[in-house]
Amino acid sequence: MKRSHTFVRYSVLISFLLGCMGMLASAQQKNGAAASVNTPSMGFGSGAAGPIGAGDLVELSVFDTPELSGKLRVSNSGYVILPLVGSIHVAGLTGNEMQNLIREKLMAGGFMNDPQVTVFTAEYATAGVSVLGEVKNPGVYPALGSHSLVDYISVAGGLTSMAGTSVTVTHSAHPDSPLQVKISSKAPSNPQDNPDIFPGDSIFVEKTGLIYVIGEVVRPGGFPMDHDDHLTILQALALAQGTTFTAKKGGTVIIRTTSEGRKTIPEDLKKILASKAPDEALQDNDILFIPNSAGRTALKHTESILPVAASATIYRVP
Repeated sequence: MKRSHTFVRYSVLISFLLGCMGMLASAQQKNGAAASVNTPSMGFGSGAAGPIGAGDLVELSVFDTPELSGKLRVSNSGYVILPLVGSIHVAGLTGNEMQNLIREKLMAGGFMNDPQVTVFTAEYATAGVSVLGEVKNPGVYPALGSHSLVDYISVAGGLTSMAGTSVTVTHSAHPDSPLQVKISSKAPSNPQDNPDIFPGDSIFVEKTGLIYVIGEVVRPGGFPMDHDDHLTILQALALAQGTTFTAKKGGTVIIRTTSEGRKTIPEDLKKILASKAPDEALQDNDILFIPNSAGRTALKHTESILPVAASATIYRVP
């Protein structure tokens, strides 16, 4: 790269300013280190692509000009001080925007003809990422680099047995437009299923639905819905290990809670097993009740089943 004659004339001034800059950077780094002594580490690298904020540490590199390169700590008011250029406001800018701004100021001031500027965010000092919902260790984790949704779920200990497939990601830059993501037990094959997470973002893993199977089944209890939030009558019956020999299959009912209250939906399990009736899909909090054929008093009151469902064992489906 060719430097202008103007730049050469400023070499003495640069040396003086660099000395001042070195003293300022040293003090800033000491303050930054003292502030981050108790900050937990996730083992993440650096270089996130999110906006620059107060307290962040940015690394400036001007090609073939080491005297203009170095690490800078953004002040509480969002400014950094550069040799020749002076004080510039960088809070809220991305790395690309900051490097374009510095390049323009170096050219506008006549200091360099065609500077090649690179800005790398080495450390995000303040904004963390909140991981909430059905994860084993919910909390706020430091955002030290560019990482994806799966990375943060892993850092939070992974999903609980009651985690659903729906995850809400709220980017700090667009709080009014939360992103709905579907996750599964398989590795994400689509970039949309594993978005990048930036400082200040929040992640909420929703709870899966539950189906209760009670009555004349081998293993009555509550069962989480699968990773598509889908479970049919026969699938629920299979999770309950089938009916007992005293089951009255023709008297099967689904007890469903709706906005209008509870309603009872009769189902003929015998016909469903014989493929003569559709295998209906169940909904979250449905109770599948299979009565006893010996008891001629079939279901008279829905309320008599509810305490049984409330005390049912919740099974984790492998």
